[in-house]
Amino acid sequence: MKLEDLGYNNIFEKFRTDNNLDDFEIGRVVEEHKERYKVRTTKGEFEAEIIGNMRFTAKNREDFPAVGDWVALSTFNANFAIIHKILPRYSLIKRQAVAHFGEVQIIAANIDYAFIIQAIDRDFSINRIERYLTICNSSKVSPIIVLSKVDLINEKQVSEILAKIKVRIKNIPVIAISNESLDGYDELKALIKKEKTYCMLGSSGVGKSTLLNNLSGKTIMRTDTISLSTNKGRHVTSHRELIMLENGGILIDNPGMREVGIADSTDGLEITFDTIIGLSKNCKFKDCTHTNEIGCSVLEAVEKGEIDEASYENYLKMEREKTHFESSIAERRKKDKEFGKFMKNYKKGMKKKY
Repeated sequence: MKLEDLGYNNIFEKFRTDNNLDDFEIGRVVEEHKERYKVRTTKGEFEAEIIGNMRFTAKNREDFPAVGDWVALSTFNANFAIIHKILPRYSLIKRQAVAHFGEVQIIAANIDYAFIIQAIDRDFSINRIERYLTICNSSKVSPIIVLSKVDLINEKQVSEILAKIKVRIKNIPVIAISNESLDGYDELKALIKKEKTYCMLGSSGVGKSTLLNNLSGKTIMRTDTISLSTNKGRHVTSHRELIMLENGGILIDNPGMREVGIADSTDGLEITFDTIIGLSKNCKFKDCTHTNEIGCSVLEAVEKGEIDEASYENYLKMEREKTHFESSIAERRKKDKEFGKFMKNYKKGMKKKY
């Protein structure tokens, strides 16, 4: 196996040579288990931990390795290694950490495409798809919408759902598949390119593990049924893992996500809702909130039916989340700065005292 088979390219190699990392092994993180990692190299797979200095200097979760990362490491025996450095990422998929405002959870790093998977027979929500699209757009990852379990409804219902999606979401591939009959798989496989990295985003029970098994041609992930009491999926995948597909594509499986909190501090929302953003430039007031202002071009478009009302409401909700997330980060930074000043002054006082 070559590193290029795992997605390694000239950009990573240039960083390696420019930063004098030639004495280290280079590998890709393929599994993560609470700060213990499995890294794949040309010599095989190694259980790995990060060097103490990385842990000591880390300011937030993004300073730790994630599945998909390229790392420089030292190998000590047949199966153990120490990670010294994370190579720069070209993309990073993240969401707001559940129950921890102002913190992020890393989904995966160095992703080219994301399969946004929704079961067409249950819990289907275009609002949720727009959330995943926003995560992808803010992460510079190309999204592909995959509707699973189409065998459980009739063709007319499938066509109606596809039409509803296309009204609200433009220029994004949408593929309907059946994990039982394998309808749609040829179209899906045609989008998987050699040495490109894909990840799967979706709730539990939408068929991610079955999709992975079918694409790989073997049973890699255990599958489970939908809970009859809650009609929700059970968590089968308990960790993130990078899988090599037979056609040379690279696929990362993720645990199901029931909450998709927006951690967007870039332009993810602006890309997802580009029609709304475009119209907002014509609003009478520059600080228009698009809720009740006179002369709001967005509200006018909603009233005329030019913008889907549900999409508009979803945009407002995510915009509020984004604002709250950014204010939480600002508040945390302020507290950290104040604590840093306090400790600095305390140390100065101790030196004068003694």
